[in-house]
Amino acid sequence: MARTLEWKVEIVLVEEEGTTKARAVLNTGTTTLTGHGTAHRNPEDVDVPEIGDELAAARAMHSLTRQLMKAADRDLEAVGAGDGNPPGTGYGWPYTTP
Repeated sequence: MARTLEWKVEIVLVEEEGTTKARAVLNTGTTTLTGHGTAHRNPEDVDVPEIGDELAAARAMHSLTRQLMKAADRDLEAVGAGDGNPPGTGYGWPYTTP
């Protein structure tokens, strides 16, 4: 059975005095998860706002990823598919860090 879903992620960035904060919100249609990330510019560094945006957004997405993996782990265990591995290691598809 083929199935197509569309999940939306909204990322909001706010920069103030060398600190960029990001909020990433995943809306699956049935669940909403929110990740947060922050980037601080060293006062001695050149002011390149895009770098702070990228770092804060990546950190917010990483937070969101961890939450989504934990949710999947809980759901797998609820249906008896858990194999006792530490959360985040993956059951069906191994989780690898690039």
